[in-house]
Order: sequence, then C-alpha cells, then structure tokens
Amino acid sequence: MVLEQAVKQASKILKNHNIRSHELDAQLILSDIMKVKRESLITNSEVVISEEIMEKYDIAVRRRIKREPIAYITGKKEFWSVDFLVSHGTLIPRPETELLIYKLVNFFKNKRINILDIGTGSGCILLSILKEINFSRGIGIDISSKAIQMAEANSKYLKLFYRSKFKVIDLDKFNIGKYDLIISNPPYIPSRDIKNLSKDITNFEPLIALDGGIDGLDLIKKVIYKSNHLLKRGGLLALEVGYKGYKRISNILRYNGYRELSKECDYNRNVRCIISTKVKFF
Repeated sequence: MVLEQAVKQASKILKNHNIRSHELDAQLILSDIMKVKRESLITNSEVVISEEIMEKYDIAVRRRIKREPIAYITGKKEFWSVDFLVSHGTLIPRPETELLIYKLVNFFKNKRINILDIGTGSGCILLSILKEINFSRGIGIDISSKAIQMAEANSKYLKLFYRSKFKVIDLDKFNIGKYDLIISNPPYIPSRDIKNLSKDITNFEPLIALDGGIDGLDLIKKVIYKSNHLLKRGGLLALEVGYKGYKRISNILRYNGYRELSKECDYNRNVRCIISTKVKFF
C-alpha cells in the first residue's frame, strides 16, 4: 500500500472511533514504525509500504482504538526536547512539568548541586535538570521497580548514568544524604476524582502514581515532612501540584517553616508548581 493511502486509512479508522487527534496519531504511529521523522511522511507520500510494516501499523492502530496513549504504543514521549523512554510502569511526562524545570535550571545555573527526585517515575525531571546543570548529581527514588528500571534506561540513553542514581525505596525509609534541591511530582489527584479521568489515563497509566488519597495531599505532606530532614540550609523544595491544591499546600509549607519563593502557573493560570526554601528549623 502507498504511504499516503495508509495514513489516510488509519486516520479514518481512528476518527470513526472518536479519536480527536486521529490524523496526527496516524502519522506518529507510522513514523515510529518506519523510524523516520513525521515530516518525511509528507515528502515520501508515494513510497510503497512493505507488508511487514503494514501488519505492525494495523496492530498499533488497534491499540490506539482502545484508547492506549501514543506514548505507550511508541515507547517514548518527547519532554524537554528529548525523547524519554516510557512504559506502562511510569506516568507519561506532561508539558506542564517543564514549567518547573525552566525555573530550577535558571536558579541553579552554573552551580554544582546535589538533587533528590522523589517519585522519579521515568526520571524525566531529574535527568532534564542534570542535562542542563553540568557537574551536578542526583538520585531518584520510587516505590515502583518498573519505574526505576525505566529511569535507569533513560539515564543510560541520555549518557547521564554517571551523574545519577536510582533506587527502589519507600520515602519513609529513605534517609541518605543532604540536598540542595528536592523535587517531586507526587500523586495529587483525590481518590474520588480518579474515576473522572479519561480512559486513556485510567486504563493504562499506573494509578498508584496518580492517587493522592482522600484529599489529594497524602504524598505531598510526606514529601514536605521528609524534606525537613533532607534539605540543606538554603536549599529548595520544588513541588508540582494539582490545579486546586495551591492554597492548602502553601499553608502546609508555611506551617512547616518554609517560605515560598516562586509559583508557576499553567496556560489556564492555575498554579502548578511551588518553589520554596526552609527558613525555620525546629
């Protein structure tokens, strides 16, 4: 089958199954299978696709029909201008998380720092920061062994394995080192709201990385309390938060002796990141 025809056919199938991004998805899937850039599909529209590729394409399109995210089908997701490897054991990196990285990279530019990433998942936050801040080192922890395996794979892929370590451990049991920067994108969705998420998320992404407990603050509270003991004087605690959680989290930080330095909003003007420093040591 000719390439252009294959894409149009796949796009139509996806559209008939109410996939809004049907045309883009059809292109992304095929370009991944063919190991070419999406743009080249346009310039090579008359190329005849082999039967082997068409079989793989058909399987992948059927996966997308079931609402499986493109990132899991292709095994990667672009984040901070780099393709990060992802699997069903990790959350798919979100664009809003880049807001946190922009701020932190500018703050620590040209400094040598020690970083702790709590709930590291694919390692995208820690590794993106290390990529920009040379000579710094970091450790990422997670309770999921599948997530840590993926983070380690990304550290090797990005040639950052010599400046990063990843460990499977519960936050309650972690007591190693002191850090200039502690970052975390913990689960912050209230348990009752999980059912309202799209099927793309609830059927495929790890719910343990989304469910923040009754009020969505269970893990965030743990991170703040633990950071009391792991953060250096003058160090920063950087949190990604849910769009309704800012005021409550800000109060918890203040109660625990932190001073807010900065907050970052998404494109809907919802506070999504809070950066603070410890000013009171009890």
